This record gives sequence, structure tokens and C-alpha cells, in this order.
Amino acid sequence: MTILEYIVLVLLGFSFALFIFSLFLKDPYKEIREEIDQMSIQHIQEMYQIKKKLKVLEEELLIGEDSLVPPLSFKSSSPAIEKKDIHEIIKNQVILLTQQGLTIDQIARQSSLAPEEVNAIQTEMNLRGQDYE
Repeated sequence: MTILEYIVLVLLGFSFALFIFSLFLKDPYKEIREEIDQMSIQHIQEMYQIKKKLKVLEEELLIGEDSLVPPLSFKSSSPAIEKKDIHEIIKNQVILLTQQGLTIDQIARQSSLAPEEVNAIQTEMNLRGQDYE
């Protein structure tokens, strides 16, 4: 055998020894991969819970819309105001002012509504079961 063959055999033996040694070494990225896996699982579980809660809320909203009493129409002495859609923000303002104990005339002035409209909103909220008093 020549020197070149000895060198090749020594290098093959050394590479085999390094390969066996690498099998017993601890993987430095194993812990990081496990943490990422755990975080991914937690994220997926949280997203599932959020989607489940969102679905329940959507169902409640759909049920709530079906069960609501349609808004009352009111008749005014002037023909220009027979039926007027009142925005929910204005309705909420009327309810809050009613809770504060203001009279219908005071609420009408503050919300720029007719007293009949304020009375209709209060009646509508009573029919819906919202207690504001």
C-alpha cells in the first residue's frame, strides 16, 4: 500500500468517526423547533377559540335581528314628517337623556327631534325590553 492509500483510509476512518460522533451530539436547534411548535399549537388553539366565539356572536346577532320589533312609525301633525328613520346614535342619545331624567321636551331640543319622535323612540325601547328608567 502506498502513502496515498493510507491517507485515504485514515480520512475515511476519521470521517466515519465524526459521523458516529455527530449522531450522539445534542441538536442545538431542537429546543427552538419545539418552542416554535408549541407556540404554533397555542396560536392555532387561540384562533379556534376566537373563531368559535365569533360564530356564536354572529348567530346571536342574527337571532337578535330576527326577534327585534320593527321600529314604530309615528304620525305628526305636519305631513312632511310622517315616517322618518332615526339613526341608532340618536336613539342611544335619547335613551341616555331619558336615564338622566330629562323631560321629553328637553330631550327633543337636545337631540333635534320632535317630541313625538322622542316618545316613539322611548316606546320602541320599552317594547324591545330595554329598561332605561
